[in-house]
Amino acid sequence: MLLVENVKKSYREPNGEWLPILNVPRFELAAGEQAVIRGQSGGGKTTLLNVIAGLSTADEGRVIVSSTDITQLPEAARDRFRARHIGFVFQTFNLLAGFTALENVLLGMTFTGQKNDPRRAIELLERVGIGHRLTHKPAALSVGEQQRVAVARALVNRPSLLLADEPTANIDPAHQQQVIELLCEVCRDENVAMLLVTHADEVAEQFERVEHLENLNRTMAKVS
Repeated sequence: MLLVENVKKSYREPNGEWLPILNVPRFELAAGEQAVIRGQSGGGKTTLLNVIAGLSTADEGRVIVSSTDITQLPEAARDRFRARHIGFVFQTFNLLAGFTALENVLLGMTFTGQKNDPRRAIELLERVGIGHRLTHKPAALSVGEQQRVAVARALVNRPSLLLADEPTANIDPAHQQQVIELLCEVCRDENVAMLLVTHADEVAEQFERVEHLENLNRTMAKVS
């Protein structure tokens, strides 16, 4: 359901030169499969997720999600496709401070053009253990609780693919395993494929499929 093929991405540096970030010949993820990409900070993990999600455009190559090559879509169409088919759990959660937990999850539904489904939002928040804090705003939630709201928001539109960018980076070590188990369990129950990136061995070892970024990204091989 996910194919990344011959994807390249570079950024222009202040001196005008181009800095290569990604050169990924091929990566595939099957429907419902869960995988982790482990790699050092600054190796292009977040850039790869952003390209897969259509938040950033590839310079070359194809990114096919659920039979759609998102590199061929204009920006507005990419945004609509992402809202409907791709969930994203950000490292910094990206919750809106002025909205309650329930409102943050409902907001994720507004970008699909479909009618909000409060029952679905509440069901997911209960599923991730936040059913008793629906009316609490992010400032009144613990870091772990904020991450659980972010997970519910990412899954509320029943995406086929969930991307998770260092989802435990801001959570204390005692609760990291709990968050990973939650992600894996909910994605399995919802039949959602998940691609998670991390630099942490203790996170990667919880997955059966572990890919190393230096084996996927030829740019890293050139640097090393």
